[in-house]
Amino acid sequence: MRDVLKDMLAPAGSVAELGKVAVLMGGDSAERPVSLMSGSGVLKALQSQGVNAHAFDPAEQPLAALKEQGFDRCFIALHGRHGEDGTVQGALELLGIPYTGSGVMASALAMDKVTTKRVWLSENLPTPRWQRLGAGQHDNDHTRVVPDTLGLPLIVKPAHEGSSFGVTKVCGYSDMQAAVQLAAGFDANVLCEEFIEGDEVTCAVLGEGVSAVALPVIRIQAPDGNYDFEHKYVSEDTRYLCPSGLAPELEAEIQRITVEAYRLLGCRGWGRADIMVRASDNKPYLLEMNTSPGMTGHSLVPIAARAAGISYEALCVGLLRRATLDSQRESAAS
Repeated sequence: MRDVLKDMLAPAGSVAELGKVAVLMGGDSAERPVSLMSGSGVLKALQSQGVNAHAFDPAEQPLAALKEQGFDRCFIALHGRHGEDGTVQGALELLGIPYTGSGVMASALAMDKVTTKRVWLSENLPTPRWQRLGAGQHDNDHTRVVPDTLGLPLIVKPAHEGSSFGVTKVCGYSDMQAAVQLAAGFDANVLCEEFIEGDEVTCAVLGEGVSAVALPVIRIQAPDGNYDFEHKYVSEDTRYLCPSGLAPELEAEIQRITVEAYRLLGCRGWGRADIMVRASDNKPYLLEMNTSPGMTGHSLVPIAARAAGISYEALCVGLLRRATLDSQRESAAS
């Protein structure tokens, strides 16, 4: 596997061929601070390899300026709405500027956790049981009955956010209303999800279609099992185990369902699935797919890449080389 991954990101010509590169970072989503950290890391890595890369914040100047300023391709280091939901990707398609990561449809699908679950369930991929509360369903009459179906504890979160914004672990009926209101502050669609007791893991994928390959699995150990924003991006107390320490057959199964989940959504370039492994039977459950994963000092894809023998700099340049447009994409078998 390591040879495949290294070949996938192997240098192919001079970095001068990449032209003038915009690293899209910041933006206007709730995840702006994380995006700025990711983008700064990517920008430094690309520049260290001689790439003519520049920071570009869509919250500070219009995307049309990319064309006006002569950019040849974009590395998308945006997170959340207007960054990994297909909107920026669609704008870049219209501008004709190749970009990293998934295209318009895959980005939009993966950003919507409810639709993602529907796609996965259609192909019998495991994901926790769930219930959606849409606009007009955030009142106590609707929220108080959710635990009757999903049990307690359960997870409440916005259907279109990341970085643990608006996420609550609900342990009692009396906590449901506040949890739903918190999530609804980020998104009118609220996802209530069965809580899976066990190990939290993540698995990244590089490539596309039949060439997609999973990176080593990372097992996450956060204080008190609370992998929130603080423990993702600020605290030094969270442990990331890679090698994961899981049984080889379990790690292989996690990688298998991750690649299948990635292909089903039509992802390309890279992505990362968040997964819970149920303690009672070691069954993995897919939570969500990230199509613009974090690239901060605490981020998981760089950790997994290093375990596969790929440096942060090589990862950034390799992903940039694979920048493309939907209109340029060669069809790949799913």
